[in-house]
Amino acid sequence: MSVHRRRFLQGTAAATGAALLPTGAAHAAAPVTLSAEGVTIVGQSDGNVLVQDGSGTGHVLLSHFMIKDSVLGQKRTFGGTPAQITLPDGRPALQVTYAMGSDAPGITVRGTFDVTARTVHMKWEAGGSGTLTPTGFMFARTLQGASAPESYEALTVWERDARGGIPYERNAGGVYAGTWTGSKGFFCLTSTNPAYTNATWIHSPGTSTGADTAVTEAEFVLGELRPRAAGALAAGRPLGVEVWTDQPFNLYRAAGQSMLLKAQVVNGGSAPKPVTLKWWARDFAGTKLGCSTVRRTVAAGGCWDVSFPVTAPSQGIVFTEVEVVSGSDSALARTNLAVLPDFDYEAGTESMFGIANYPWLLKPGKEAVLGLLKTLGVKWVRIAYAGAPGIDIATLDANGIAHNVELSGIPTGGTAEQIAAWADTNVAKALAAQARYFEVSNEVNQPWMSGRGADLYVRDGLKQVTDRLAAAGSDMKVMNAGLGGMDYVWTENFRAAGGWDLIDAFAVHPGRGNFTPDYAPDPAEWTQGSSGTYWNFLGAVRKANALIAEYGGNKELWLTEAYAPTKPNAWWADTYRHAAENVLLTLALAKAEGVRGVNWYQLHDSTVLHPQEADPANPEYHYGLMNRDTSPKPSLLAFATAARVLDRAAYVRPLVFADPDVKGLLFTTPDGPVSILWSRKDGYILNADHGEDPWYASPEPWTDTWTTRTAVVAHSAAVGGTVKELNCIGQERTLTASGGKVTLTLDGAPRIYYGLAANPDWK
Repeated sequence: MSVHRRRFLQGTAAATGAALLPTGAAHAAAPVTLSAEGVTIVGQSDGNVLVQDGSGTGHVLLSHFMIKDSVLGQKRTFGGTPAQITLPDGRPALQVTYAMGSDAPGITVRGTFDVTARTVHMKWEAGGSGTLTPTGFMFARTLQGASAPESYEALTVWERDARGGIPYERNAGGVYAGTWTGSKGFFCLTSTNPAYTNATWIHSPGTSTGADTAVTEAEFVLGELRPRAAGALAAGRPLGVEVWTDQPFNLYRAAGQSMLLKAQVVNGGSAPKPVTLKWWARDFAGTKLGCSTVRRTVAAGGCWDVSFPVTAPSQGIVFTEVEVVSGSDSALARTNLAVLPDFDYEAGTESMFGIANYPWLLKPGKEAVLGLLKTLGVKWVRIAYAGAPGIDIATLDANGIAHNVELSGIPTGGTAEQIAAWADTNVAKALAAQARYFEVSNEVNQPWMSGRGADLYVRDGLKQVTDRLAAAGSDMKVMNAGLGGMDYVWTENFRAAGGWDLIDAFAVHPGRGNFTPDYAPDPAEWTQGSSGTYWNFLGAVRKANALIAEYGGNKELWLTEAYAPTKPNAWWADTYRHAAENVLLTLALAKAEGVRGVNWYQLHDSTVLHPQEADPANPEYHYGLMNRDTSPKPSLLAFATAARVLDRAAYVRPLVFADPDVKGLLFTTPDGPVSILWSRKDGYILNADHGEDPWYASPEPWTDTWTTRTAVVAHSAAVGGTVKELNCIGQERTLTASGGKVTLTLDGAPRIYYGLAANPDWK
């Protein structure tokens, strides 16, 4: 993602005016030059610092520093005086004493720069004010002769929990990468927000070091490195490793392709070290598709590039891990590879399949993300309008992807002017986008089941929107704010306030905890709280349909957020394997219950405020169909499998076998009857062996935790012949029928069957 280059509203242009120059100009000083292997810095007489590579070619000019102060605002430096100093460890360093403007009385800024192999260590110390706001500190840099735009990437490190479970990523800062012919350079920071960075300034938050002092530190690393290798060197980690493929989303199209897993190992220590690398690749059943152990001595600050080929299966997912060890030091990295053939979807906007968060990051690029949406069968995008991040509405239209808007921020209880301004702005935005549906705000029903605020929401938000749409002569359909859970208390108050008659579609977010999607407890018995049964899927959908029938008006039902979160080592969330099973079953149940649209939340793990950063403790972060690195989860294949099987399907009825624990759904399709079957012998509660602690040792995704297998005899479409079985990620198996019957082995995972009779449960 290119660094966001929005206009910076700090008045930095005005800050160069003469009125703000220091009252006493800094005296000229002789340049100071320091070198280490592969890098040289030159402290110029004006206080700028030039960074050169090993051949003496200038790459970066470090010029100004900007402090932020809650009283003074943002104030930048104006030149400085360089001098050579000696660090406590005896090494030389460059120190720049900066000059400040007369509008920053008492503020001092000093920069210290030193070099080690291919790395510049940068530190800025600010002082003189008890109201410094270090979170807003920035430094200015200019890339000289760059061959590509600067880019940002979040840094992560994989960790294992000492208690067990599966490894996970944690945040390790971010890098701004510059590219020159034959060279790369990385500004590495432990914390930064790319939304605050522009072509001049890098957001570089500092930390307080006293009542009126603060410090910011960063590193600049030169070399043909991957971002995480640079980050490991900058942080001085003993070992680092990154894995990737050159294929967008690590997604391949056909069996037999060579899927090349690449790895880069870096030695962040100060001496060469022998490194042992172990890697493996496993399929959905846990079968090893490849593994080996290789060894090499890696120089201090050096890197080692290695790759491993894996042959693509016909359809499925491949889990990979690379771990490097040297003595007591180790590092690991994981990613997934997958095979998903192309498919021609025919339902068009009659399809119910959509994505809830617009694919706003566009990683690795707009065309790749667009292609992925088409491969998955996504026909609806919940949020798209001019100026919104993500794929523009013209491109969505040209590719047959319908788009809605969800716009929040209603000034409930505000002045008439505030309410009118909100409604005017947002209705105009929806009309300009030619949205199919306007979802008026999001999850305003908090606290859940309290019923609070429904009347004000109708008065200050919903009615304002519908009045303006009517005045504009628009036939745009309107949804209520998608409810957090099926909050029937709030909905009754909403109806009483006149809101029901104003909507065309009823929007619900049927959240789900550690329950299977077909768990449907009586709404009168739902329990509240962070782990309450209120958060169930099928019961919520059925309650929504019951209200639609009771209140009337022939409203559509939309699930504008649906999900199968995969927070690692947490019993309330799905395991990666259960998530795939639950994606398929969620979508099949939605189809069976007559849901008009399902917007899956979200495309890949991330959060809006911290794009691409790892945030393992945040449940919202783990809702994606893909991992943070945009590699596929099994959930991605399950979504595509459901979209393909149900593309032109029509629901017929539930399947009822003699065994009441055997469940099923029957659909008709142009390819004949389709049955989706599963068993609940093991119950509806997932991770049921958890303790009181929210932590739970998640099994690896190839581990099947269903313990009870049930043999079920079903009627086949032909006396003899074959029945095709698909698992949740679309892997195919052929069964043989005999005498018009076929024996199926079922457990808690839903399976899809082609070739059964139109009444497979016939007694």
